[in-house]
Amino acid sequence: MTRIRYFAAAEEAAGRAEEHRSEGTLGELRAALASEYPGLGGILPRCAVLVDGERRDDDAPLAGVTTVDVLPPFAGG
Repeated sequence: MTRIRYFAAAEEAAGRAEEHRSEGTLGELRAALASEYPGLGGILPRCAVLVDGERRDDDAPLAGVTTVDVLPPFAGG
C-alpha cells in the first residue's frame, strides 16, 4: 500500500491529511481520487504530484512506492 499525503487545499478537499491506497499506477490513483473526492478532482489537474519525491507521468507504477504527495499550487512570498 502506498501512503498518500495531502497538503493545504488538497487536504481540505480530501477531508484528510493522508491515507493508504493500492492503485497500480499514478494515473489510476488520480482517477480514483477525482472520483471519490469531487472537490479534489477540481484542483488535482493543477496539483504537483510527487512519487517518492519526484514528478512522474501517469503511467508510472506505484508498486514499491512509499509515498505520493499531492501539493496544490501555493501562493505567497
